[in-house]
Amino acid sequence: MSDAILRLDDVHTDIAQYQILHGVSFDVPEGGVHVLLGRNGAGKTTTLRTIMGLWRARSGAIVFRHHDITAVRTPDISRLGIAYVPENMGIFGGLTVEENMRLASATGTFDEARLARIFGLFPAMETFWDKQAFALSGGQKQMLAISRAIIEPRELILIDEPTKGLAPSIINAMIEAFQEIGRDTTILLVEQNFHFARSLGRGATVIDDGRIAWNGSMDELARDEALQTRLLSLSMAEAG
Repeated sequence: MSDAILRLDDVHTDIAQYQILHGVSFDVPEGGVHVLLGRNGAGKTTTLRTIMGLWRARSGAIVFRHHDITAVRTPDISRLGIAYVPENMGIFGGLTVEENMRLASATGTFDEARLARIFGLFPAMETFWDKQAFALSGGQKQMLAISRAIIEPRELILIDEPTKGLAPSIINAMIEAFQEIGRDTTILLVEQNFHFARSLGRGATVIDDGRIAWNGSMDELARDEALQTRLLSLSMAEAG
């Protein structure tokens, strides 16, 4: 395993009067895709939002490389090289694809080689460059959200359920795109589609009721149906 690019150490997060994360600790190795799994309501999205500083950890530590980012503001976390693609995608429907991308660029301009790479990964972004985002299909909106996250060089991308509601053909295209992105960017992926997770993940962490229930390699989890059933109440083999 590579050295950790991100480390969570005994992280507790409250939302209003409710404690959601109860001492979450895990490492995200550098390179490729690490998958955060769990049942609905287990604390996956809260974990991503806590890492990004959108919700504050009450205690514990979040370390990105050698930076303690536990109390760092979200814009400053982004400037360190972390991007976040939320479940609702966070795009601006009234703006064109181009305008959405310019907003995500630090300077409002584009590195042409980087833009060409994005068009190679997601050809629809070039096709609909001057179209308003609200007119895109669900899969195209997700492609735009991910394109926004990688328009600047990033060391780590947090992505929350990118395949939710997408057709199988779009999901297969996403697998290829994520494999390419993961060659030079680490991805922490929250995902319910286990075919997608299994196809991409090197490592996996399972969270249950705000606590880490299991941590290991995706291969190990994919081979052990009894473990899948115990941790997730379903079989990854069946879900694929």
